[in-house]
Amino acid sequence: MESNHCKVAAESQSVEGPSPREASSRARRFPLHLGRQQASPAMQALDQMRETLRLRHYAFRTERAYVDWARRFILFHGQRHPAELDARAVAAFLTHLALERKAAPSTQYQARAALIFLYGQVLRLEAPWLSELVRDQARQRLPMALSTSEVQALLGELHGLFGLIAALLYGSGLRLREALRLRVQDLDFSRRELLVREDPSGRDRLTIMPEALVPALQAQLSQVQALHEQDLAAGYGQVPLPQVLAASHPTASRSLGWQWVFPGSRLLVESRSGEVRRHPVLEGAVQRAIAHAARRAGIPTPCSSHALRHAFALHRLQAGHDVRSVQALLGHRDVRTTLVYTHVLATAGQEAGDCKASP
Repeated sequence: MESNHCKVAAESQSVEGPSPREASSRARRFPLHLGRQQASPAMQALDQMRETLRLRHYAFRTERAYVDWARRFILFHGQRHPAELDARAVAAFLTHLALERKAAPSTQYQARAALIFLYGQVLRLEAPWLSELVRDQARQRLPMALSTSEVQALLGELHGLFGLIAALLYGSGLRLREALRLRVQDLDFSRRELLVREDPSGRDRLTIMPEALVPALQAQLSQVQALHEQDLAAGYGQVPLPQVLAASHPTASRSLGWQWVFPGSRLLVESRSGEVRRHPVLEGAVQRAIAHAARRAGIPTPCSSHALRHAFALHRLQAGHDVRSVQALLGHRDVRTTLVYTHVLATAGQEAGDCKASP
């Protein structure tokens, strides 16, 4: 694997300039809530929201998004406290997003969910009108279908770590976030399986490990072990753990089994805890590499990491695999989500009946 892959700057501060230990100490001395004395009561509600999200073990990305939407809502109404605002104020904010900001339906839905959390879980106010707010319906779009030749051309333009990640997305049907959050112990070479932890539906699932990628994955794990030994020798070697495990087995964060399969190249200071840890490769770096490779391969349509997951599903259905088995590998909760791919096949000139459906 090539060692000069992306320079990581993740959800935490990068360790550059001062040493990791100095940066960690600084993070503890200066917590997230700065300038508390000057903050207005409305803005102090954001700190309360942040603490509530952490108490309920929400993901860092969800915390950041929800707090940001609450901040925008407060600023939109002149820093008035949310407790003073009613349904009309919330509706005005969501209408502003839809009509003036031209926000996508998914963006409006996220803002609405953040405000529901703010009023229901943080302020503990009875606001039944929130669930009755009209929201824009997302348009149903067919997934972009890459042909086999296009996938081969795309993968041919990717090399090193990014090439391995992209090949795994296509060979196993993973979402990019799922691939980057694989741990060493999640790879079962004897059974040729991958364990995906906590997919978007909150469940774990198993998917296939492509036979052709076994040597490359084994070589990658050898590099991970060498990097981990270097980190341990320097006094580090920690990675973030799932919440429950972090409380019951805190020393597991230094074990090889919990290390990332695709670790970033830099140690990072976590903004929440101040701990110096290693995080996985940035999603954005992989997305940019895939987009550039698609242009070099002459693929005319916009191409992202998810196009490889779509191609995995489409090509398995084309090969005659059962719809239910594809649903299980993709982790779809509802089979209707998987059946969308049969419409793509029909649009491409194939008979949807070629794909066998389980009873």
